[in-house]
Amino acid sequence: MINTVFQKHRKMILDQMMDNSILVLFSNPKEDVKYDVDRNYYYVSGNFEYENRVVLYKNGKDIKEMMFIHPFDEFKAKWVGAPLSKEAIEKQSLITDIHYLEEFDSIMDSLFLNATKLYVDLKDEKNPYSTEMLYAKATKEKHSHLVIFNAESLFKKARTIKLPEEIEEMKKAISITKKGIENILDHMKESYEYQLESYFDQTIKYHGATGYAFPTIAASGKNGCCLHYMDNEDIAKEGDLILFDLGCSYHMYCSDISRTFPVSGKFSPRQKQIYNIVLAGQEHVLKHIQPGITTKELNQILIQFYAKELKKIGLIKEDSEVSKYYYHGVSHHIGLDCHDLCEYTPLQAGSIISNEPGLYIAEEGIGIRIEDDILVTEDGCINLSKDILKTVDEIEAYLER
Repeated sequence: MINTVFQKHRKMILDQMMDNSILVLFSNPKEDVKYDVDRNYYYVSGNFEYENRVVLYKNGKDIKEMMFIHPFDEFKAKWVGAPLSKEAIEKQSLITDIHYLEEFDSIMDSLFLNATKLYVDLKDEKNPYSTEMLYAKATKEKHSHLVIFNAESLFKKARTIKLPEEIEEMKKAISITKKGIENILDHMKESYEYQLESYFDQTIKYHGATGYAFPTIAASGKNGCCLHYMDNEDIAKEGDLILFDLGCSYHMYCSDISRTFPVSGKFSPRQKQIYNIVLAGQEHVLKHIQPGITTKELNQILIQFYAKELKKIGLIKEDSEVSKYYYHGVSHHIGLDCHDLCEYTPLQAGSIISNEPGLYIAEEGIGIRIEDDILVTEDGCINLSKDILKTVDEIEAYLER
């Protein structure tokens, strides 16, 4: 990611902050070998390292952007690698006011003399022992004049709209995901779900993905009717459909794609009938995605479409019965997280959302979901993942090669 993006992000946050205020952001602690950077910290810094801190200060025209980082430690450098230097951090983030963590308390005490408000990212308010909650409590006890605000609202507003550079990163994640899906299809046959999943894993890593957007769902037969099935341990049998919900991250930005394929290479007439209803529902929703509509309204549009179509094939008699076969929302925002932090207000140009209708007929062992990643534009939308094959004819032709 270009470092000017993080500079733009900081301005988006500072513009929302009240006067005489300070924002303190923590990267996550490294409690074990599994470490994942805090997304809001990364959003303003571009830095992946653990336990570092970003401080934004706003007092009239006096604006400060600061980072607090680990000093070089020769012992740690030998075992886990050296932390980035001040010079490297500056190049990465375009923050020039950089200090070591041991200076944090004294510098903050000085800043609090001229501040009346403190923003802390209290995303885990139910956990009184989180880093952020403990810091907010200790700082309030030490500086009683401060009013504490939850910084999450600042990031919800900022992260709802993607900059052009962020959109390009997500396009790259989608293109890598496309390659992974095609490698699954290249090896499609009766086999264990995890074996088919493995072809996606290898491909995205080979093509430069920096991680998974979420744990892959590879759900064959009746397993496809469980929305968050992740065991991936059953045999995908001839005659089954297999539903894949998968994605990767590229420079932290996610793709989120669902496709459903016939293990044998051919859809049965019944599978094809249900699949085409889901696909038509997705196209129907796509026509309505534009600024001003809400994701809740998009979901209702899909439900109304399903009510008509499922009555036509005799699957339901009453509109209310749709919920037996479709029981999730059709859209969520995507970005640094698969289900990205956002404001669920009417859509705005620059948002990226999912379009993921599904139908799940457990009594027939048919679970189908088709999901694409959609960029909202000033006059409508663009399907960023339109090149990932999904029609019955495209899928069967690919599998017959």
